[in-house]
Order: sequence, then structure tokens, then C-alpha cells
Amino acid sequence: MRTEVLEGLQQQQKELPAKLFYDEKGSELFEQITYLDEYYLTRTERAILQENIEEISEQVGPKPMLIELGSGSSSKTRLLFEKLSSIAAYVPVDISEEYLLKVVNSLRMEYPKISIIPVFADYTSEFDLPDLGDSYEKQLVFFPGSTIGNFRPAEAKSFLSALASVTDEDSAMLIGVDLKKDKGILERAYNDKQGITAAFNKNMLARINRELGADFDIDAFKHHAFYDEEQGRIEMHLVSQKEQSVTIGDKQFHFEDGESIHTENSYKYSLADFENLVDDWYAVEEVWTDEQEYFSIQYLKRK
Repeated sequence: MRTEVLEGLQQQQKELPAKLFYDEKGSELFEQITYLDEYYLTRTERAILQENIEEISEQVGPKPMLIELGSGSSSKTRLLFEKLSSIAAYVPVDISEEYLLKVVNSLRMEYPKISIIPVFADYTSEFDLPDLGDSYEKQLVFFPGSTIGNFRPAEAKSFLSALASVTDEDSAMLIGVDLKKDKGILERAYNDKQGITAAFNKNMLARINRELGADFDIDAFKHHAFYDEEQGRIEMHLVSQKEQSVTIGDKQFHFEDGESIHTENSYKYSLADFENLVDDWYAVEEVWTDEQEYFSIQYLKRK
């Protein structure tokens, strides 16, 4: 973490990795974001799941090993628990250990018949899956929330390649993909009136202060999110509101008034663009969207 933070802040465009959002507090704030009126992504994805769960269940088949990346609260997973046929095991993978343990304990009480095996890991790096022998028919990677959009396209390809290396050759993926749409709708989703997204963004600085002994003046940074149409992505930044310096250990970083730290990208795709992105590893077998085509859930099979 220290290495990534120091390297990121030494770039000409200062940046921090988005995975730093998800300490326990950040995970709780993101859960609040998913219920905001402006944030269409979660409710739209959930509605698509609910409306098409029978077809999805048919595609998946019986006894899947369900692997969820960046599982968070696992709220959408409950729909799969109810409808997928005889889940062999549920393997939630998340970087926030304390938050994941809370969620897992709750799920074990709700679904005592499902074997739940948490993996505390950064799924963007190599991680190990539990060995379940021949107790399952197929590995199904569940990657909701359009989290794939947080990767630059080259990074997304590296992620897909790494994922293919740790999953079975006949595995499948059920993935949420946010689609290109009106700029105003996109920018409202990342600039909510209640300021929860701003708190989520600034929490990263609080975490760096706490865990790395930094001295960020959190109130001296402002949340800023906008849609870059040329790149096809939302960018989130923390903008310095004054000229200031920040110290982390023996390193000092100077900020001009108005200079920003780039904290997150969220790429939006057309269906054709996304099919091209995954083509080296996965074939798109089925796509489900809402009526307005704001969002898609896609079923991919390993090639």
C-alpha cells in the first residue's frame, strides 16, 4: 500500500489506486451510495437480475461454485442463492477483511445449507481459490456492479488474463457492464446531492492518514467527478483547494491550488466494445439489459 501510494503521488498527474476506497468505512459508504436516487447502476442491475433470473439459472446449470469478486455486502448474491440450483459453494473475494467477515457471518445464518468460504484478497492480483475437489459442476465468477469499468482497457485485459489463469477451463462469468449513455445521467450518478460519494472519495485520504501516518488535511480537498466523452469514462478526482504540502513518512508532496489526485475511472461500454474487450478469453453467450439500455448483465463462457 505504501509503495503504491508513494509511486502514485509522484506522477505528474497524481493518482491513487481505487482499491484503497474499500476499508471498512469505505465499504459502508459505498453500500449507502448504491441506494442513492442518482446512482442508477445498482437498482438497474438488480432489476435485470430479478427479471431474468430463471434464464440465468438455466444458463448456469446445477451445482456451481459461485465466486464473487469484490463481494461487498453480497446483496445481489442473495438473488442467486434463491434461484441457482444447488450451489456447491459460495466463495466471496474481497479486500476488506473486517467487512467481509461481518457479511459472511450474516450469510451463514441466513443460508446455513450453503458452504461459504471467504477469500481475503486483492482480486486484481493473484489469489488462490479453495480446492473443492469434484463437488461442483462449474465455476461461475460473479462480477457485478460494473466494477470492470474501474480498469483501463489494458488493465482490464490483464485482469481477464489473470482470472482465466486461476479458474477452470470450462468456467463462466456473470458480469455487470455499464453502458454508454447521456452525459448528464452519468455525471449525476457520481455527484450525489447528499455528498455521500464525496465522503467515499475523501475517505481514501483518511485511510492513508491512519494507516501510513500521512497528514492530509481532508477538508482542504474537494470531490470532483466528470465524464470524459473521448475516453468514454467517468473520472473521479480529489482537488486541492489551496497550495499545500502533504507528508508521508520522509516524503513530502506539494500541491498547487486546483491540482488534483485522480482516484478512479469508470469506463462505459457499448455492447460491441465490451465483446471486443473480452474476446481473447471469453465468448459472450447472452446479454440482458433494461428497457432504456442503461446497464447490462452478460453471461460469458471461457474460450
